Amino acid sequence: MGHMNYLPLTLPFFAILVAVFVALVVFVEIRALRFAYLRLGVSSRAAMLLLLASLFGSYINIPVAQLPERQVRSGQVITFYGMQYIVPSVSERPGTEIAVNVGGAVIPTVLSLYLLARYRIWYRGLVAVAAVTAVCHYLAHPVAGLGIAIPPFVPPISATVVALVLSPRYSAPLAYISGSLGTLIGADLLNLDKIQGLGAPVASIGGAGTFDGIFLAGVLGVLFASLLGPPDAPRRRSRRGSVPSWPASRS
Repeated sequence: MGHMNYLPLTLPFFAILVAVFVALVVFVEIRALRFAYLRLGVSSRAAMLLLLASLFGSYINIPVAQLPERQVRSGQVITFYGMQYIVPSVSERPGTEIAVNVGGAVIPTVLSLYLLARYRIWYRGLVAVAAVTAVCHYLAHPVAGLGIAIPPFVPPISATVVALVLSPRYSAPLAYISGSLGTLIGADLLNLDKIQGLGAPVASIGGAGTFDGIFLAGVLGVLFASLLGPPDAPRRRSRRGSVPSWPASRS
């Protein structure tokens, strides 16, 4: 299991994501971005904890299957669209482990399902996820030794545009949902048939190659959608179909 747990990016590039998170914490603490996460439907503290859990969870991969390979690459660094991804060192028999990344797949999926249920935006969520899935599937590339990779700014930009077009009121949760699930489905799941033959020791769903895009979708997608959408925050639907207002937050 030693080769299954590793940072998806080299330390300098992973540090960039950490710096983005730290900057976000600072802005939230001075209330410059609090409205963005109120629109997402979670408190700013809960959002920070979830993003922090995603960063630390990116180190953990849960193996689910193994593909036979004649030869795998090991202990390399692969550059794709300016980002440097880590290929772990392996000493076991040749083969590609299919794994699920905790920070890039498990946590975003759980939060996305929560937001879909909370706001009851199943139809719009399905359309948004389908649209971002199509974009990510078109732009994803199989990379020898790594698996599937996608340009890191594709998920947040496409998720923001799709969310604003479908529903400006719910643009923040739609941006997170479509950016996360659309990337996982379009880039990773729909390309599993292309994994064998790449010589990747670990093909991580939501990990190296796509984690940075998913993480940025959770940060930039929500922020852009909140800034460009209408000023009123989204409101949760009641069981009878009415839409009660959120209580005013205390300053």
